Amino acid sequence: MNFDLSDLRAFVASADLGSFRAAADSLNISPSALSRRVEKLEGALGVRLFERTTRKMELTVAGRSFVEKARNVLAELESSLFGMEDLARRLTGLVTIACVPSAVSFFVPTAIEQYHRSYPGIRVRLIDETSSVVFLAVARGEADFGLTYIGTQEPDIEFTPIRKDPFVLACLRNHPLASQASVTWSEIAQYDDYIVLAQGSGNRTLIDNALANTVRPPQWFCEVQHVPALVSLIQAGVGIGVVPQLALPRDRHRSLVSIPLTHPKVARTLGVIRRKDRPLSVAAQHFLDLLISSAASSA
Repeated sequence: MNFDLSDLRAFVASADLGSFRAAADSLNISPSALSRRVEKLEGALGVRLFERTTRKMELTVAGRSFVEKARNVLAELESSLFGMEDLARRLTGLVTIACVPSAVSFFVPTAIEQYHRSYPGIRVRLIDETSSVVFLAVARGEADFGLTYIGTQEPDIEFTPIRKDPFVLACLRNHPLASQASVTWSEIAQYDDYIVLAQGSGNRTLIDNALANTVRPPQWFCEVQHVPALVSLIQAGVGIGVVPQLALPRDRHRSLVSIPLTHPKVARTLGVIRRKDRPLSVAAQHFLDLLISSAASSA
């Protein structure tokens, strides 16, 4: 049969992403080049793999039957190449990860550095966004997997926890609370410089749910949308705030103090989300393995 592995990759990427344009971008080729590869594969097999309309493209019956076989062929080849160091360094491709910003700043850089050193030809695309955007990127097939802290009840998405991330009070070293070994929510409420995350954000929802029917949340004087903005304001001396521990900069010893919260303690669980119907490529699985190892070593 007159087709090659690049044609198989074009077909599988198109099936996974549901778009020639998105698939072409993931393979770093033009949409027209990708379309030609798929057409070449269809010609070699003698069947149509996609039903194309002006609005969408869908796998045909033959396409649905063939896609798993194509994935298995590519997986076997990639697995063999990844096991051969000289060839692994010449592999090309793209791995896309959707990730909440607080995880980006902590252990993701180590995984990316190690991955690039081992596989310099494979590009890594990072979608650093809120938890809701991370979820949508995975659900739509725009990311191989996501790193977030909110589980899901969606039957097609699985959540695998990898690390607990407690919320802490962050303040400058000269703040009256900075010398305490721990702090309660009631003690925070005694100060008028509390900065809070906006309602509707994933972290705010976790905090509100934890405090419901237990303690009244502190009154705030300033509200922000995202955790990095909250940390920046605290560092600038504007006030104090409750943030996930992973969101604090590693060099916080220069200015910030992190104080454990009690009565109640609040924590989030950071984990990996992925589509159940879309097996990870060998390249994506290798990156995920590095990421989990990095998370464990930084605990």
